[in-house]
Amino acid sequence: MLMDYNLTFAMVHGQGYDGASNMRGNANGLKKLIMDESPSAYYVHCFAHQLQLTLVAVAKESGDCTWFFQQLAHLLNALGMSCKKMRMLRIAPAEELIDALELEEVETGSGLNQEMGLGRPCDTRWTSHFKIVNRVISMYGTLRRVLRKIGDEYHGVEAQAALSIEKIFRSFEFVFMAHLMQEIFGYTDELCRTLQNQDKDIVHAIELVGDTKYYLEALRTDAGWDDFLTKVTSFCTKHKIKVVDMKGPYFPVGRPKRGLCDGAMNYHRFKVDMFVAVIDRQILNGRFDEVNTELLSCMAAFCPLHLFAAYGQEKLVRLAIKFYASDFTSDELARLPWQLNMYVTNVRRDERFQNLKNLCQLSVILVETNKNE
Repeated sequence: MLMDYNLTFAMVHGQGYDGASNMRGNANGLKKLIMDESPSAYYVHCFAHQLQLTLVAVAKESGDCTWFFQQLAHLLNALGMSCKKMRMLRIAPAEELIDALELEEVETGSGLNQEMGLGRPCDTRWTSHFKIVNRVISMYGTLRRVLRKIGDEYHGVEAQAALSIEKIFRSFEFVFMAHLMQEIFGYTDELCRTLQNQDKDIVHAIELVGDTKYYLEALRTDAGWDDFLTKVTSFCTKHKIKVVDMKGPYFPVGRPKRGLCDGAMNYHRFKVDMFVAVIDRQILNGRFDEVNTELLSCMAAFCPLHLFAAYGQEKLVRLAIKFYASDFTSDELARLPWQLNMYVTNVRRDERFQNLKNLCQLSVILVETNKNE
C-alpha cells in the first residue's frame, strides 16, 4: 500500500495497531519488517495494556494466586445464585452496623456506612480485581456470617458448597493472599488509572512507573515483610482466625497435600513462595523498557501546554541524536541547541500559540503560520 501511494519507508516514524487485531496475529511480523526498513519507526505498546498483561500474568503463573481467585469465584457463585442469598448479604451488614453504632465503634454522617455489593472481576479491567479484594476484606465478617447462614438454612449441594467456602474463607492462607493482593493492587492501581486516562501527562505516567517499582521493591524487603505480617496477624486476631506458626510445617488449605511443597515450613511457603515470588513478578521489569520510556519522556518536551512549560532543550537534542540521527546532517545537529532555544522563544511570544493543548494542535498552527519552514 505504501508503494501504491509512492510513500517511502524512510518517512515512517511510528507504528500503531489495534491491540486486539494485533494479538490475533493478523499482522504478525509487520513491526519487524517496518523497523528493518526504517529503524526510527519506533513501536510503543499501549502502557495500560502492558500493565494489565503484567497483572494478569501473575494470576496465571502463580499457583497461589490462581487458587485465591478460584476461591473468590466460588464465593461469588455461592452468594449470587438467588435473590434470597443477595438479601442475606444486604441484611447482615445492616445488623452488624446497628450493633457497632450502639457500641460507638463507627462514626455516623453523610456518605458513611453505605451499602456495598461485591461485583465481579474482569481481566480486561484489572482495577475490578482491586475493588472486589477491598470489598471482601472490608465485608469479611459479614461474608462469613452469610456463608454460615446459607449452610444452616439450605440443604444438599448449596449448603455443602457454602460451608466448604466458609472453611477456606476463615483460613490464615486465604486472608494472607487477600491482603497480599490488596497491597500489590493498591500500589499499581493509581498507575493503572493514569495510563488509561486519555489526557495523561506522559512524563507523570513514566514517573509513576518508577514510583510503583520503588514501592513494590520496598514491600519485599525484611521491613516490608514484617509490617505486612503484622497487618495480616492483626486482622486474623480481630476475626478470631488461627495464626499459623511460621516455624511450623506447612499444611495447605483446600488443596491436595501431595506434591505441594512436601515438608515445607510455613516461613518458606508464606514469605518466599507467596510474598516474595508474587511481588517479584509484579516489579514490572521488562514491561516498560528504557527505550520506550526515554523516547516518550523526550517527546513530551514538545508539548505546547501552559506556554511550552515542558520544553527542555537537552531532551530534544537527545531525541535528535539518539533516536532520529538519520534525519539530520552533522551540521544540523551542531546548530540544533541554538535553533531550539530560538524556536521556543518565538512561539511563546506569538499569541496564536498561547492556548494550544497538544502536539496535534501545535502541528496544525505551525503549518498555518508557515513556521514549519
